[in-house]
Amino acid sequence: MSRPNPSAAAPRFFSLAYSAFTLAAAVVAAAASALALVLELPVWAMFVGWVAFYTRGVTARDGVFNLVCVGFGVLIGKAAALAIGALGPVVGAVALPLVVLVVALVVVSLRGVPRFNNLLCYFLGLIAFFAIHQPPSLSLFGTLAGAAALGSVAAWTAHALQRRVH
Repeated sequence: MSRPNPSAAAPRFFSLAYSAFTLAAAVVAAAASALALVLELPVWAMFVGWVAFYTRGVTARDGVFNLVCVGFGVLIGKAAALAIGALGPVVGAVALPLVVLVVALVVVSLRGVPRFNNLLCYFLGLIAFFAIHQPPSLSLFGTLAGAAALGSVAAWTAHALQRRVH
């Protein structure tokens, strides 16, 4: 019976390529976080864009479509907040579930729109909008869209660097 080769059994995270791959992503993430702070963008929202980049495809073109879906998700969140505010005095506590029903129907219906059928990104935009806990405004949209765009560009950059390593 032969003994296993200890170097062959070593976990992949000890390889030089894996370490370089990880370092590239970490350096880009740190740089994007620093830039978000300088631009006064929420760092957590930058990571929304990072995640969005990887939801479908890993090309710059796919990243743009994913980012547009995040932006539409933020806008849908804004509309939902306005609708809840308008309906609240009329229907009371039913406003929230009613608006959530309509928003869910709209977002899920978008799955049939070619190139813009990325439901995960719509929901990431909705999550970002409601997570920031600020009243809807154009500047809030700019803040969230800018942070998500920074994250998507950072993810694309990390991916491009990682491809050069392999």
